[in-house]
Amino acid sequence: MTSLAPRDVPILVISSAASSERRVNPSWTISQLKVKLEPITGIPPSAQILTLRLPASQDGTAVASNDEDVTHLTGWSLSKHAELHVASSDLSSSSAIPSLSAVPKYEMPVETYASLPDTVLAYKKTHQIGRFDPHAPETAENKVANLWKEVAAGGIKVGARCILPPSTTRRGIVAYVGIVPEIPGVGPWIGVRLDEPAGKNDGSVSGKRYFDCEPYYGVFVRPERVEVGDWRELSLDEDDDLEEI
Repeated sequence: MTSLAPRDVPILVISSAASSERRVNPSWTISQLKVKLEPITGIPPSAQILTLRLPASQDGTAVASNDEDVTHLTGWSLSKHAELHVASSDLSSSSAIPSLSAVPKYEMPVETYASLPDTVLAYKKTHQIGRFDPHAPETAENKVANLWKEVAAGGIKVGARCILPPSTTRRGIVAYVGIVPEIPGVGPWIGVRLDEPAGKNDGSVSGKRYFDCEPYYGVFVRPERVEVGDWRELSLDEDDDLEEI
């Protein structure tokens, strides 16, 4: 009966440069392992100091032998998610891949980037997109005007009962109608004090208070998300709008 070859074991290889999960086969010799670790750590096999740390243990075990060419890794209890720490016996800076944080990085000056022809910035300038659109202020003004029209047409005002479609059970009272500079986007926002803790805040945004409510009872939405009407507060046995399970 032939014996099955040992399976690869995923372990975490950790060096001064980086850490990554690698698959190690227990049938490898220590020398074979060190050769495979060199391109990962930048440490030559002759300078590698290997320490194996198992998940259930804080103590490390040296992976070494007098004859590493014939000593297989089966002598160590390789297990999933074990850590293999790779250090260097050569303290010179050239014995390992340097940490990325220590590598100087080129930062292109803003003026240089702005002068290049084939960039996203150049494309936006050419096609008048975003802040380069000469009609952008007019477009923003139209959006704000349309949002206020939705507020008026929907009868959205402070104190009105409402729901937040598409749900019919997410109900509350309009507690604020107006601008909220802390939220990105132009135009009015509608602050709703919900009947149940299905919101995102307590009526404040970034430390500025717009209305009072308990935590998670407050939410800010756009006018199109609000439907005003005679939406009474639901009792417990009526709250069964099971759109998801």
